[in-house]
Amino acid sequence: MPFNTISVIGLGYIGLPTAAMFASRRKNVIGVDINQKTVDIINAGKIHIVEPELDMLVRAAVSEGYLRAVTKPEPADAFLIAVPTPFLPISAKDEIPQPDLGFVESAARAIATVLKPGDLVVLESTSPVGTTEQMSAWLSEERPDLTFPQTNGVESDIRVAHCPERVLPGHVVRELVENDRVIGGMTERCSEAAIDLYEIFVGGECVVTNARTAEMAKLTENASRDVSIAFANELSIICEKLDIDVWELITLANRHPRVNILQPGPGVGGHCIAVDPWFIVSRTPDQARLIRTAREVNDFKPSWVIEKVKIAIADFLQENPEKTVKDVTCACYGLAFKSDIDDLRESPALKIAQQIAHIHSGLSLAVEPNIRCLPGNVENIKLVSFEVAMQEADIHLMLVDHKEFKGKRIFNKNIIDTKGIWK
Repeated sequence: MPFNTISVIGLGYIGLPTAAMFASRRKNVIGVDINQKTVDIINAGKIHIVEPELDMLVRAAVSEGYLRAVTKPEPADAFLIAVPTPFLPISAKDEIPQPDLGFVESAARAIATVLKPGDLVVLESTSPVGTTEQMSAWLSEERPDLTFPQTNGVESDIRVAHCPERVLPGHVVRELVENDRVIGGMTERCSEAAIDLYEIFVGGECVVTNARTAEMAKLTENASRDVSIAFANELSIICEKLDIDVWELITLANRHPRVNILQPGPGVGGHCIAVDPWFIVSRTPDQARLIRTAREVNDFKPSWVIEKVKIAIADFLQENPEKTVKDVTCACYGLAFKSDIDDLRESPALKIAQQIAHIHSGLSLAVEPNIRCLPGNVENIKLVSFEVAMQEADIHLMLVDHKEFKGKRIFNKNIIDTKGIWK
């Protein structure tokens, strides 16, 4: 089916690259975002995130008239919802983080006003199983004059599908095209429409399933990775206790032809791996025992790192009795959730730096080469260059293995290296 106009709701790390890819194929694209500043930046042909090659795509799409951004939805032939799905505030009685679908609901109710028969609505946001059906119900509530898959099946006016993104920050532009795409329509016709849409730019295979399985596929991918990372992180804690170099140990173990242990770190962050497993646990708390344990192991790792910092400070003061705690300067190297990007979402490195600044009465420094300024909610941390941190800090905490930090010769024994690049 033809898609003359495509609307992307949410112009963040996934929505904007997706909008730009459709626009690069000479499709008219309307990007929608509630943030006026974001809209203004995009309409000026610029981008508000760090992602290789994206700036060129957006600049070309805007200058050629194929992409424009607005704050309220307008009529289109296809609507892709790519908004955040965070957690609800955790209360004292909550043992398991619960998903907040408020952004999805707001987006659905907003586009409902401009829907017309034949339109396709695709949920790209990573979501708990059943969210696509819930989204379709919200659309139906707003537009009783239209029919939807949950009530009219293949004959419905509006087609609804779930198609999760499966890209790596820093490689989004390439992977949007090359990766296979899971297409989960609520009906067969919904899936067919979604395939027609994504084949506009996707070079990988579009694999069809139902909406619930598509939702679970994305959660499963990230839960599997979370479990593997938890094994490496737990191993690093065990090795510390046994006085074993975990990096050497993993290298040796990985020489086995059927073993591939991942590298440990300060925790797990980002908008997927640190979040998605909880979506499975929230729906099946009694069954998802391994997945929950892995999440708890990875959530514990930042606390373990902070304890190592406390020990390092105590050791430094014992060696320098003329100094007080206020005289000790701590430097954190890296704040993003992974290397060589600016994304701070669910970053264990940022949380560790914030906690250190909160509990430590001395100066706290941070080196993050991918950002120009710290977020407004980050207090008592001074953003400095690598050279300044090396010169002024007494305790050096490696948290993110950015390329700017690799290959450096570090002449300081007060180093806590959670990534194994300075050993």
